[in-house]
Amino acid sequence: MKKVYSDAAAALDGLLFDGMTIMAGGFGLCGIPENLITALRDSGSRDLTVISNNAGVDDFGLGLLLQTRQIKKMISSYVGENKTFEKQFLSGELELEFNPQGTLAERCRAGGAGIPAFYTKTGVGTLVADGKDHKEFNGETYIMETALIADVSLVKAWKADTEGNLVYRKTARNFNPMMATAGKVTIAEVEEIVEPGELDPDHIHTPSIFVKRLIKGDHEKRIEQRTTRA
Repeated sequence: MKKVYSDAAAALDGLLFDGMTIMAGGFGLCGIPENLITALRDSGSRDLTVISNNAGVDDFGLGLLLQTRQIKKMISSYVGENKTFEKQFLSGELELEFNPQGTLAERCRAGGAGIPAFYTKTGVGTLVADGKDHKEFNGETYIMETALIADVSLVKAWKADTEGNLVYRKTARNFNPMMATAGKVTIAEVEEIVEPGELDPDHIHTPSIFVKRLIKGDHEKRIEQRTTRA
C-alpha cells in the first residue's frame, strides 16, 4: 500500500465529513500537525469534535479552526492560551469536555488498546467526577472514564520510513504516540522520510501498522511563549 502522499490536502482527501471526530497530537505548539490542521481548515469541514490536549493559539494550530468556527466541541485539558476559544466557550458557541491531562492521555491510550473504560482516582470529589460511575477498590474511591477513538488521528513525528514507522523527538513525544493508535485512520506528517531499513527498529515509537497515510511537511515550529532573561 502506498502511504506517502504529496501534501496534506491529498492525505486528507476522501476522509473528511461534517460532524466527524478528529484527534490532533501535540502539547502547546510543540509537536502539532500544523500542515494537516491548515489543510483541514481549508477543507471547510464543519461541526467537528476535536480531541487535543490544547487548542493552539489564536492564529496558529487548532486556533485556525476556531477562527473559522469549524469546531463544535473540544475534548481537552489545557486551553488557557487561546482567546478565541475563551470567547466562543463563554458565549455558548463551543462545547467543552474538560479532562485532567493524564486522564486525557489515558483515554486515548485506552482507545488505541481496545479498552472501553478504566477507573482512576484523578478527579474524585471534583466537578470532573459529576455523573460518572464511582467504585471502591481497596478502600479508595475511583471514577470510571471511557476510552476515546477518532475517525481520523492527525499526528506529527520527526522521522518516518515509507512504510509508516514513526520516530518522535523529545517533547513532541507527548500525545502523538497514543493518538496514533486511536484513530480509525491515522495520518502522520514528518520532517524526514527515509527508506525501509534505515530506522533502527529499537528507536521506532509508532509501528507502521497504525499509520495509513504520510506526508513530509514544512514546519514553522512556533514557540508559544518565549521567556528570556537579561
